[in-house]
Amino acid sequence: MWRLKVADGGNNPYIYSTNNFVGRQTWEFDPDYGTSEERAEIEAARQNFWKNRYQVPASSDLLWRMQYLREKNFKQTIPRVKVGDDEKIKKETAIIAMRRGAHFFSALQASDGHWPAENAGPLFFLPPLVFCLYITGHLDTIFPGEFRKEILRYLYCHQNEDGGWGLHMEGHSIMFCTTLNYICMRILGEGFDGGKGNACARGRKWIRDRGGVTFIPSWGKTWLSILGLFDWSGCNPMPPEFWFFPSFLPLHPGKLWSYIRVVYMPMSYLYGKRFVGPITPLILELREELFLQPYSEISWKKVRHLCAKEDLYYPHPLIQDLIWDSLYICTEPLLTRWPFKKLRQKALEVTMKHIHYEDENSRYITIGCVEKVLCMLACWVEDPNGDYFKKHLARIPDFIWVGEDGIKMQSFGSQAWDTSFALQALLACNMTAEIGAVLKKGHEFIKESQVKDNPFGDFKSMYRHSSKGSWTFSDQDHGWQVSDCTAEGLKCCLLFSMMPPEIVGVKMEPERLFDSVNILISLQSKNGGLAAWEPAGALEWLEMLNPVEFVGDVVIEHETVECTASAIQGLLLFKKLYPEHRTREIDNFIKTTAKYIENEQMPDGSCMGVGEYASWFALSGLAAAGKSYHNCLAIRRGVDFLLNLQTDDGGWGESYLSCPNEKYTPLEGNRSNLVHTGWALMGLISSGQAERNPTPLHKAVKLLINSRMEDGDFPQQSLESLRRTACYTLQLIGIYFHCGLSQSMYDGFQCLEACFIAMSSKKLYEKSLDDVQKCPSPLDSVN
Repeated sequence: MWRLKVADGGNNPYIYSTNNFVGRQTWEFDPDYGTSEERAEIEAARQNFWKNRYQVPASSDLLWRMQYLREKNFKQTIPRVKVGDDEKIKKETAIIAMRRGAHFFSALQASDGHWPAENAGPLFFLPPLVFCLYITGHLDTIFPGEFRKEILRYLYCHQNEDGGWGLHMEGHSIMFCTTLNYICMRILGEGFDGGKGNACARGRKWIRDRGGVTFIPSWGKTWLSILGLFDWSGCNPMPPEFWFFPSFLPLHPGKLWSYIRVVYMPMSYLYGKRFVGPITPLILELREELFLQPYSEISWKKVRHLCAKEDLYYPHPLIQDLIWDSLYICTEPLLTRWPFKKLRQKALEVTMKHIHYEDENSRYITIGCVEKVLCMLACWVEDPNGDYFKKHLARIPDFIWVGEDGIKMQSFGSQAWDTSFALQALLACNMTAEIGAVLKKGHEFIKESQVKDNPFGDFKSMYRHSSKGSWTFSDQDHGWQVSDCTAEGLKCCLLFSMMPPEIVGVKMEPERLFDSVNILISLQSKNGGLAAWEPAGALEWLEMLNPVEFVGDVVIEHETVECTASAIQGLLLFKKLYPEHRTREIDNFIKTTAKYIENEQMPDGSCMGVGEYASWFALSGLAAAGKSYHNCLAIRRGVDFLLNLQTDDGGWGESYLSCPNEKYTPLEGNRSNLVHTGWALMGLISSGQAERNPTPLHKAVKLLINSRMEDGDFPQQSLESLRRTACYTLQLIGIYFHCGLSQSMYDGFQCLEACFIAMSSKKLYEKSLDDVQKCPSPLDSVN
């Protein structure tokens, strides 16, 4: 049976940590673990998922939840409450609902203080890892029998009814993911017509019906070339000489978005080497299966610009194709011949230097899973027996997650992000006397997860920003600063500093808080906004050069309302507690960030065409900056936007299609989603809706209370809608801007926090919670 382990580095000599692996999540299979009844319970969860996979494609993350609730012997003893259709929400009902949720989620806390969670969903994450291990000869070692079984389960569970696979688990089938997942099944041992429900035959038919894999987009062409299923001459050039470019040029590595920069580092190395894996009998079979014409007769130069219509979100403009053609016809033939070949060799050495730098600074986690596999393969190509590759192998477990739908690969973890919101939700419930130990453990985790140093050496020359004082999306070892994660981590530490240390532990040292403030201020762009990873500032026209056909806005950093609003709230709370530190800079920061949020609002009141999530942050950020419904047009527009979207049952529900459409799109049938309802509810409360007309809030809270399950959890529903840093809820690479991710723990806390904030609102319910707490919440003084 599968078992989740936390803060465990194992005995591998090639793995190391900056904080004793606090926050690390890994899975192991133990054939002797669990009783027959427990195994039957897990099998029932798998069967239930399979039966309902098209209605609810996102996993409920049940395996580790069952494990934790069982190990802690958790039994929900607080009775479930319901609110009738015409019944008003009584104070006692609100308190009961609040306590049920708080006790349930407290039981899911890990031993090191964080809340584990799956952070997956895009369907092109896992296959490249299988490809890499197949090429390097480590597939059987890393993925023995039980692993393969669960990987195949995941592929079967998320195959669409038409036989293909989508960009994410709710998306329409595309050539990129269908091809990658088909090859993955075949590498894992499925035959020509094998797989559950004829998975291979159906997938292959989908590919061939659309012209074969010559129509796969550029990233797919790259991976097929690496596997020996495509020719590198069928790819647009990715010259490693790019890493020589001087900084004064508009197109320079340091001006790219961090994710796309680290993706193309190893890609350009592998392209420059023209690396091709071993041509095995299976590869020869796949050459026959995936193309409509004989492999030897394909004119590779004619397929470079082909892309299936299902994949084509961002068509290349003419100028981009002209650049590719110029490089292909003029530059590449020179760089592959003497004497210019020496320049290519030097470029490969420089590129590899950058790859090693990124690997070492992230403890071989890298910035995300797409980059992880490419960097790992590049290290193997450089030296198959070297320590660099062995260190990469040791960190593969950090990306593996097991659910009732099988094994999936995470983008990377979301431990720090989830825990910061979990703690704020629990603080909002005002139950310190009951859950003090939980809060203390969570506080320790947040403190232990702060990044304490900058990247080593001359990090600016390696295109890195400072990171000292930041929080990552996952754990300290990851090392990559994230603006909103830093702001939320800072808020948590400040809130705990206002509470008795004998209950929640010793507060963080002021110098470390100052470090967090410094990095937040450093991440602000000239227009007042904050991007997620690094300061934005590159020229917008560079997006015309986006080489990735299936997503947009991935070339440069972009500021976002969500990151900006988080920073406003964090710095305002800091200023209240430390009024003498960088006062002028913080005042100017708040003024310009608030103006940025107002300027980003669309005429309909939404932010960039996306609904409840961005609106929650925009409204709460503006309110924190001193704006109100009465003196701020942006708040009035934002409130009207949300109120006009409320569904008949009191909730809100947005489709992921808002992302690619860049226009608010409700869920089919105008149904509600509990997470979206929580977001909208918190946004409206922060805007002062309770003072104006609390009826919409009552309807939303009633829906949340009545939707709770027997154990105190909320049911898994559809994916969240994400765009730009709406996806920094889940902190993904630009590819995921137009995807959704499954993250049921984060969902639960968003609903929970909305309930707690609503239930403790003075204007909604009588402020009399003495029967459930003795130590006042720090949120009381903040509010």
